[in-house]
Amino acid sequence: MAHDDEQFDGGPDDLADRLQDMDEELATQRAASLRSGLADYDLEGDDLDILDGATEDPDEIRFLPALPVVAIVGRPNVGKSALVNRILGRREAVVEDTPGVTRDRVNYKAEWNDRRFTVVDTGGWEPDAKGIDASVAAQAEVAIDLSDVVIFVVDAMVGATATDEQVVKLLRKTGRPVFLVANKVDDARQEPEAAALWNLGLGEPHPVSAIHGRGVADLLDKILKVLPQVSAVAKDEFGGPRRVAILGRPNVGKSSLLNKTAGEERVVVNDLAGTTRDPVDEQIELGGKIWRFVDTAGIRRRVHLSQGADFYASLRTSTALEKAEVAVVLIDVTEVISEQDVRIIDLVLESGRALVLAFNKWDQLDDERRKYLEREIEQDLSHVSWAPRVNISARTGRHLERLVPALEVALESWDMRIPTGKFNAFLAELTAAHPHPLRGGKQPRILFGTQAASRPPTFVLFTTGFLDPGYRRYVVRRLREIWGFEGTPINVNMRVREKRQR
Repeated sequence: MAHDDEQFDGGPDDLADRLQDMDEELATQRAASLRSGLADYDLEGDDLDILDGATEDPDEIRFLPALPVVAIVGRPNVGKSALVNRILGRREAVVEDTPGVTRDRVNYKAEWNDRRFTVVDTGGWEPDAKGIDASVAAQAEVAIDLSDVVIFVVDAMVGATATDEQVVKLLRKTGRPVFLVANKVDDARQEPEAAALWNLGLGEPHPVSAIHGRGVADLLDKILKVLPQVSAVAKDEFGGPRRVAILGRPNVGKSSLLNKTAGEERVVVNDLAGTTRDPVDEQIELGGKIWRFVDTAGIRRRVHLSQGADFYASLRTSTALEKAEVAVVLIDVTEVISEQDVRIIDLVLESGRALVLAFNKWDQLDDERRKYLEREIEQDLSHVSWAPRVNISARTGRHLERLVPALEVALESWDMRIPTGKFNAFLAELTAAHPHPLRGGKQPRILFGTQAASRPPTFVLFTTGFLDPGYRRYVVRRLREIWGFEGTPINVNMRVREKRQR
């Protein structure tokens, strides 16, 4: 029966002080003798790899030349995202037969003939757009300003529209090299449709089929001829800024937070829930440090119930977590903490990323709601009581400066390594004070422990029997009490090994 870790509580102790004062050399010698005792047990091949403990250096910041930027613009639903996917050679941008699925400008790293560059996918541009469409158009204009080369996509089957002619005027003012792409030309019989686009006055139209890949390779060859080696417009890239994913359910304020930290309108913000569909990467200076922020599509209900674009957006969120090192989960304090909020936090735990909880819209909190909120946090978020909490208002920017120390603490814990000598001294003290209860007349013992990895901290215990979940929780709780580990999940794995037959 799994018993709770509470039953192993003693009174207050000075274990932390004793470990602090312990002679490093003595601790290392003791650990070495414990480890040599493992020779009497049947070990498996990868046990030795774990015991030899691979270490890794945290990312160092290094400057990389800014990659040249290619922006893809055009009216809604002409096939911009399909062209992005064709250039990348993978399904990355959300593609759907509904106009306006892409709403932000989204950057992707691409490579062609050993040349690397950045592709910027933009929302469709409409000259007289109102509401959300106006913000999308503004994003497209910014993308053109921040590019070295522009690909202007027109639907060859529809021909040039009044909107296309407006875009041409905008492109002429920029002085950037522009490639006019006549999309949806699926075979040679349709090429005359592309020729009709000469009258836009942007030079030769390049007939392509983004969906089938026809003509895209030739187009890329031509683009590389005019693309500079180093971007004239992009910021220098950093090899090692810490990567932060901003997560939360739809309309919780993720885009507002990104815009406030970036100090510019970087992401379309609208009261329409679910405006962001792709993760948007941005390098931001905050608290004197460079961070790479990834704003992700709000996670809706369970993935298999999601429709179309929202289904892909949920997958993108998982991808964003893969790329990130720490997740900031935004929770709207004006609403009850929901099952969805908890599910997003659990996604972070499953991914093994560091975690910071940001309680947003704090400026709108009244006393009565605050009382209920504290109770909800105690009940629903007790399993992440170790995560740093910050109370912010993304819209007004209030207390955003508190985010940086919380991120730093969480990442420091995520990177932390405990010397093997100290860890085994800790285990010896722990098991002496609170031995594992008898199970079936036998008492499982911990023979040796080591930290097999950081990011997140992962410990392996070699034992003579299975340790109860409650006892493992007790070990984790004591690890946190002594070394902090604030903001990171901790994994404790067991390897049950039997004594060799003589």
